[in-house]
Amino acid sequence: MQEKKAADIVVLNLKDLKNAVADYFVICSASSDTQIDAIARSVEEEVEKLTGQSPWQTEGRMHREWVLLDYVDVVVHVFLRDRRQFYALEELWGDAEISHITEEAAAV
Repeated sequence: MQEKKAADIVVLNLKDLKNAVADYFVICSASSDTQIDAIARSVEEEVEKLTGQSPWQTEGRMHREWVLLDYVDVVVHVFLRDRRQFYALEELWGDAEISHITEEAAAV
């Protein structure tokens, strides 16, 4: 995500929440529909390279305002900034432990 200049990357740990749909949500923002596509493709390529897995399901590629990559235990959300604010997943899952990914953390 960072290689494609994704902004505000967070990981929501949903493991301890009742009725959670996944163990983790990874959420980031993009500034354009082209960037959303680039970030989503980059995530797919890296996950495939590292784990051999492809997403179980993908959504939003046609509209490119919010692309969702479902890896069952981990769900990746790539939003346009205004769509992310509108849907406010961090608030919806407010009881989740939230980790903010910084450039320094990703370099380690």
